Amino acid sequence: MHFWKYQGAGNDFVMLDQREQQWLSRADTDTIARLCDRRFGIGADGLILLQHLPGYDFEMIYFNADGRESTMCGNGGRCIAAFAQDLGVVSAHCRFWAIDGGHEAWIRKEKGKASWVELKMSPVPSVERPEPDTFVLNTGSPHYVRFVGAVEGVDMVQEGRSVRYSDQFRTHGINVNLVAPAPLQKEGGAGALHIRTYERGVEDETLACGTGVTAAAIAHYLHSGRTGGQADIPVHALGGDLSVRFQANADGSFSEIWLCGPANPVFEGTIDGQKTLHS
Repeated sequence: MHFWKYQGAGNDFVMLDQREQQWLSRADTDTIARLCDRRFGIGADGLILLQHLPGYDFEMIYFNADGRESTMCGNGGRCIAAFAQDLGVVSAHCRFWAIDGGHEAWIRKEKGKASWVELKMSPVPSVERPEPDTFVLNTGSPHYVRFVGAVEGVDMVQEGRSVRYSDQFRTHGINVNLVAPAPLQKEGGAGALHIRTYERGVEDETLACGTGVTAAAIAHYLHSGRTGGQADIPVHALGGDLSVRFQANADGSFSEIWLCGPANPVFEGTIDGQKTLHS
C-alpha cells in the first residue's frame, strides 16, 4: 500500500490515492486505526481516501484516528486539495464531494513553500448560544466553543472530555474548543484568536482543527456583538496560523465561508499494514 502523509497547521493525515486501486474500504476500521496509531503505525489525526466520483474532480472520504468514518474535516479538505494538485488530478482549482456535500478549493503553490489552500466550507444555518461565553454550531462537524481569558496552561484533554462525555453530548460526541479573544497588537490592529481543540474520534488535543477554527471565528464574530456583514478573522492554533472569512447574514446564518491556510506533504512510503517497508 503506497501512502502519503500531509499536514495543515499541524493537523496530519495519511492520504491514499484510490483512483486505480482500492486499498481500503469503510469496513476496514481496525486497519485504519492501526495506520493512524502513532506508536505502531504511520501516525496521524486521520486517514483520507481520494476516489473518483462522476461530476466532481474527486471524492474525499475521511476517517478519524479511531478508524471510523467521520464528519467533515476542514484541514483534511485543504490537505486533499493540495494532494490532488500534487498528483496532477487538478490544477489551481478543484471541486470535490465530502460527507457534508460539495466543496471547492483554490490551491496556490510557491516553489519551495507549502501550498496555500482556500477551502469553501458548508454554510452554517444557525448558532446556539446556551451561555453568554459559549456557542454550539455545526461547521461540517459539531463544535462547542467557549471563550476564556487565556488558553495557555489549560489541561485541554480534561476540559475537552468533561464536555464531550457530558450527558448532553455523550451519545454523538462533540469537538471542544477553548478560545481566547483576539489581543490588540502594538500597532493597534486586531490580533489572532488563540484556540485549543479537543477532537472526538481522536479523543485527544490536536494541533489544529479546521472546522474548529471556523467555528471559533464565527463564534467570535457573534461574541463581539456583530450581527451582519463580512469578516476575515485570523486564528492561531498550536500548529500554525489560519484565517476564516465569511458573510454573516441578517437571519443569523453564515455563508461564503472560506478556511484558508498552508498544507504540505510530510513524507510518502509503502506499508504492508504491519510495518513500513520504505519511505
